[in-house]
Amino acid sequence: MTWDYPNPFAIPAMPQAQDIDGLNHTNNAVYVQWCEKAGWAHSEALGLTLQDYQRLDRAMAIRRGEYDYLLPTLLGEPLTLATWMLAGSGKLTMERRFQLVRDRDQVTVLRGRWDLVCIELSSGLPRRMPPEFCDVYLSAVVAP
Repeated sequence: MTWDYPNPFAIPAMPQAQDIDGLNHTNNAVYVQWCEKAGWAHSEALGLTLQDYQRLDRAMAIRRGEYDYLLPTLLGEPLTLATWMLAGSGKLTMERRFQLVRDRDQVTVLRGRWDLVCIELSSGLPRRMPPEFCDVYLSAVVAP
């Protein structure tokens, strides 16, 4: 596959009957859910789980999400969703990118981007990333 960045973390995706909207293609909200699933799976593969977030009282929260819906996808169509971490500003923010590709012809059907900020779960306020986050997330950053 032709990816926007090197070494993607990728998961398969396939629209199911409940994902199809009145226009007979995958509802845009489903793509957002798939991105969330891919983000968590990537974080867990890197070694940080929801339980780690809770234990450390920190989380990488979405401050802003952008999605470019380039082409529709259809019921039962095999897709691959890739994600990457990009550098942010020091130890407070990061960026996560997404690319959804249609398997049959390798065409990109969606690109997404999250601006993430580290927050303290107990207060909801921005806080610097703890060392565990820096060790895991900053080591996974790819250059644009």
